Amino acid sequence: MNTEIREILEKLDRKEISVDDALLQIKKEPYEDLGYAKVDLHRNAIQGLTEVIYGAGKTPEQIIGIVKSLRDNGNKTILITRMDAEKAAAVSSEVKLDYDPVSRIGIAGEKPKPNGRGKIVVATGGTSDMPVSEEAAITAEALGNEVVRVYDVGVAGLHRLLDHMDEIMSATVIIAVAGMEGALASVIGGLADCPVIAVPTSVGYGASFEGLSALLSMLNSCASGVAVENIDNGFGAGYFASMINHIK
Repeated sequence: MNTEIREILEKLDRKEISVDDALLQIKKEPYEDLGYAKVDLHRNAIQGLTEVIYGAGKTPEQIIGIVKSLRDNGNKTILITRMDAEKAAAVSSEVKLDYDPVSRIGIAGEKPKPNGRGKIVVATGGTSDMPVSEEAAITAEALGNEVVRVYDVGVAGLHRLLDHMDEIMSATVIIAVAGMEGALASVIGGLADCPVIAVPTSVGYGASFEGLSALLSMLNSCASGVAVENIDNGFGAGYFASMINHIK
């Protein structure tokens, strides 16, 4: 996943740059200290992915500063999560921003073309799970993946899911997003031949305990090959799915 360093070494091997130039690029400052944030400029070199900005709790000015730092250091796709519409409007006045109000995700820069080895399927139990599922889907797309959405296929109407068996069986990895009792992940885990990432949501009535019930159900899944993310953590699921989909 050390894409940036590999590209530098390949240029060196092709004699397109000198040893000194290669050393300089690798030794460049690992982070930029903005006072309120230490922007990780080596994240891409180490993990193959640019640092993601968590928008909640940050001011628009802070987000703009971090975006500009990442952009000025060669990062073409910058992901901002958990950013409300008001902040997005303020940020977009300074930087070009593609904002989705459902997932509360903003993308500064260009969205890359899919370069994963297969497709990521994002499935939801119900329409109310869409904020979390869209966070997962857009995160995965921003990281260079082809995403197929299969929404509102919860176990209360199992036939709806069975109508999407072609998508389920052709996926490289599946993200199953559900609230209530969280049974969708176990059902998909029993049908699919690929890893399943379960994401419990805080959707549900009183005894769902704001997603805790779904979380425990998913942790206790009897289906093999199911991994569980934290409650409402669509971003984490999309990121993890992208890592799986980019394994050579």
